[in-house]
Amino acid sequence: MSLQAKTARSFTLPTLDGIPLVVPIILTAGVLAAGVFDSIPKNMIGGLAVIVGLGMLLGPLGNRLPVISKIGGGALICLMVPSVLVYFGVFNANTLAAVNALMKEANFLYFVISTLVVGSILGMSRKVMVGGLIRIFPPLVVGTAAAVAVGIGVAMAFGYGFHRALFYIVVPIIGGGIGEGVIPLSSAYASALGGESGSYVAELIPAAIIGNIVAVILAGLLRRLGDRRPQLDGGGQLVKVAAPDTTSATPLPDITTPGRNHALGILIICGLFVLATLLERVVHLPAPVLVIIMSVVCKLFGVFPADVEDSVRGIYTVIARYFIYPTMIGLGMLYLPLKNIMGVISVGYVAACIAVVIAMAATGFWVGRAIGMYPVDAALVTVCHSGLGGTGDVAILSASNRMNLMPFAQISTRIGGVTTVISAAALIRVLEG
Repeated sequence: MSLQAKTARSFTLPTLDGIPLVVPIILTAGVLAAGVFDSIPKNMIGGLAVIVGLGMLLGPLGNRLPVISKIGGGALICLMVPSVLVYFGVFNANTLAAVNALMKEANFLYFVISTLVVGSILGMSRKVMVGGLIRIFPPLVVGTAAAVAVGIGVAMAFGYGFHRALFYIVVPIIGGGIGEGVIPLSSAYASALGGESGSYVAELIPAAIIGNIVAVILAGLLRRLGDRRPQLDGGGQLVKVAAPDTTSATPLPDITTPGRNHALGILIICGLFVLATLLERVVHLPAPVLVIIMSVVCKLFGVFPADVEDSVRGIYTVIARYFIYPTMIGLGMLYLPLKNIMGVISVGYVAACIAVVIAMAATGFWVGRAIGMYPVDAALVTVCHSGLGGTGDVAILSASNRMNLMPFAQISTRIGGVTTVISAAALIRVLEG
């Protein structure tokens, strides 16, 4: 055997999905070094360079760490590590500005959510889609009631008053996130109680963030429960049906399937969102909810031929396979400000937040089981109501490897959140009137 052959066998480079690990390490280090010199472009290119490199490295790492791999794995690491690094000032302003340009100014998060929603709806059968949409509401309604009752009970057991427990701990967790929940709630509280809305935002955000972190961890535990007890787990399918269906968590199809037109897939996804934004002015529903409705209508009435639906599914496959961990990096850097929760953490506060999320998931599990749904998947969709809106949905479903549940998760988050905000705003006026 030649010396060259022996050397090749002795020094095999570690790989990541077939790619030498040294490649993303060197490129990511180069990007972060550019940030030190304020040289990362503050646009989509710079933002993608930051989040993709970190996502490629931290995601697989989280899936291999002991304990962590069983309670959220890569999703939890990609969400929490960047948040911690931002809290300690590791990322400079240039790096954060580049990610902000991608995630907030270019709204990459909504592109990811729209892709997952449209792709999963057009990729599932009409029977399972209709069954899931009909049955999602009982666990959501009962789970919300249970979460409110348990959350208030636990908070009051630790010395919080009813008013504080309900409006400042429970409601922010189930309000639908920061933009759709905390911000309108702060305005409603300021109108009813007086003062500036900004001061209420600071009081509401900690519970929302803690609830989201607990929901991500719980999603990882539910996934593990499903692995151990397959009879409870639909693998991404909500409703039990006689025949297997494309909504189950089967391996994602080949990206290079002949006949797929990825440009057409992107056009349909983005076009539906633009039309939803236009329609939002008329029907006064959030654009993400209208995207769900329009996708359901298109699927029910067979608007798109099968090959066109498959083109959309191709984009869904790329995003679900390669861009979830990078998206989580962006969410952790910008949407999970740990500085907001450090000043309010106490045993009672955290216990109440945990109780809200566990009550939501447990109720969704048992109610879903009682009405013929897969309990694990029903619990996951229900617990999305306790996440940070679309941000939380991506994190929770990533931790549970159930991205094809995104349409149902969005219904849980958007409808549940809007209902919570309206109810809380009306109730606080009555109680303080």
